[in-house]
Amino acid sequence: MKYLVVGLGNIGAEYATTRHNMGFMVLDAWAQASNAVFTTERYGAVAEISFKGRQFVLLKPSTYMNLSGNAVRYWLQKLDLGIESLLVISDDLNLPFGTIRMRARGSDGGHNGLENIIWTLESDQFARIRIGIGNDFARGAQVDFVLGGLTPEELATIPELSERIAGGIKTWAILGPERAMNQLNTRVKPAAEKEQTHNI
Repeated sequence: MKYLVVGLGNIGAEYATTRHNMGFMVLDAWAQASNAVFTTERYGAVAEISFKGRQFVLLKPSTYMNLSGNAVRYWLQKLDLGIESLLVISDDLNLPFGTIRMRARGSDGGHNGLENIIWTLESDQFARIRIGIGNDFARGAQVDFVLGGLTPEELATIPELSERIAGGIKTWAILGPERAMNQLNTRVKPAAEKEQTHNI
């Protein structure tokens, strides 16, 4: 069985560690931990990971964020997959940093990439994982915040975030969305916050 796992982000070195690139960073960490290598293909960079008879095709679209749907539609068709085999990973301003939320379907939540995927596929009936990036910005500064870089402490959480998300995606593929949501809907705290909690 095959699944398309899409991480949303912007291409280019200047965006590599920005908050809007959480989807890319998680897929990069998962691929690295699995000794998988991304290759440049049409509409994006692609890597493949196998687990217990399941094959996960990881896709980092090379389109602009607000045209992500073109890449998703192309790869669903190329792989001959239905929308039930699609999972999209994105950042989310409405969740505290490190919070993971999986849903089996739903709205775009104000995310341009998700909005375009829903519009292009003419459906919101696909699984998605949202990763909280917080909303610590002044009025009118949302774009600068989203395109701003993660702090070193936040970057240090990416391997743990990726490991949890990869585990949840495997559960989704093998046992279904309900089990995966129970496993995933949690929060990964930055080191300083963990230490602060421990000292209370």
